[in-house]
Amino acid sequence: MSLARATHLTRRGILAAGGAIGLGAALAACGDDKGKDGGSGKGTAAGRSGPWSFKDDRGTTVKLDKVPANIVAFTGVGAALHDYGVQVKGVFGPTTTKDGKADVQAGGMDVSKVTVLGNAWGQFNIEKYASLAPDVLISTTFDNAGTLWYVPEESKKKIAQLAPSVAVSVYDRQLTKSLERMWELAASLGGDMKAAAVTDAKKRFEAAATRLRAAAKAKPDIKVLAGSASDPLFYVSGTNLSVDLEYFKALGVNFVEPPESAKKATGGWFESLSWENVDKYKADIIMMDDRSSALQPAAITKPTWQKLPAVKAGQVISRSPEPILSYDKCVPLLTSLAEALEKAKKVS
Repeated sequence: MSLARATHLTRRGILAAGGAIGLGAALAACGDDKGKDGGSGKGTAAGRSGPWSFKDDRGTTVKLDKVPANIVAFTGVGAALHDYGVQVKGVFGPTTTKDGKADVQAGGMDVSKVTVLGNAWGQFNIEKYASLAPDVLISTTFDNAGTLWYVPEESKKKIAQLAPSVAVSVYDRQLTKSLERMWELAASLGGDMKAAAVTDAKKRFEAAATRLRAAAKAKPDIKVLAGSASDPLFYVSGTNLSVDLEYFKALGVNFVEPPESAKKATGGWFESLSWENVDKYKADIIMMDDRSSALQPAAITKPTWQKLPAVKAGQVISRSPEPILSYDKCVPLLTSLAEALEKAKKVS
């Protein structure tokens, strides 16, 4: 986890986006986007005439004259909606890698068919955003204040003038709650929630949860550590704020928990360790941050890492700290952890 990507812990003003030339004209052209009162619009086909409204996780109800057609979203949200048959027009957040391929957070989206407004923290092209004539902007939120993930703090007011926003919380709740909220949002936007692929994915998720619960029950002494790496530091995540870890813990997985005092400087999310102290906690399985901003296990050459019992035993798996909130994309998260527990040996 790079320090920039770790800022969802403090949400301080490191977002950077310059003023756009001609933004005033763009704002005037887009209007205020205020819709009339209407029903929930659940199950409505996108583009169909009639009002649309959705109450998000900030308690804010967005109302429009019709179901949004021009949707702009954080990349992971766009990927989740894609799995439900709802296509977004533009995205912001990690979308493409340096070689032009889809980032892990882009899921199954065809990244060549969406307008990328920014591919890294602090990047958000307001002029491009305005040119899309957005009906709504959708992102996740990692705090109680409802701060929109990857929307730059410096330009959030300008961005807010172009279209209303919807936030789906991934803060201090279990994964299943966030999945339910994304399901409701997709349904309201015209997603085909009765499609075989969609209903099958939900069944597979439920089966994977059952498998993980059984694996955790069978191996109660196996300690799991959720980590992330950068060149200067190693991060150990606590479970109390992350949707995936809270859910896995509820299913019975035995996690390493850094003390609150150790997480104080990072808003309660994780503890930062020097590589010399990477063996501070004993673990049998290590789950490592799979985001492109994090140093991946294969690239870690630190001798102290190589000496960890879980590493020597080959008991290192991937973790998605920002899971794509569709049942299809969350099945592998449960399955990989269940399989790791089933095969794990006590090495700590």
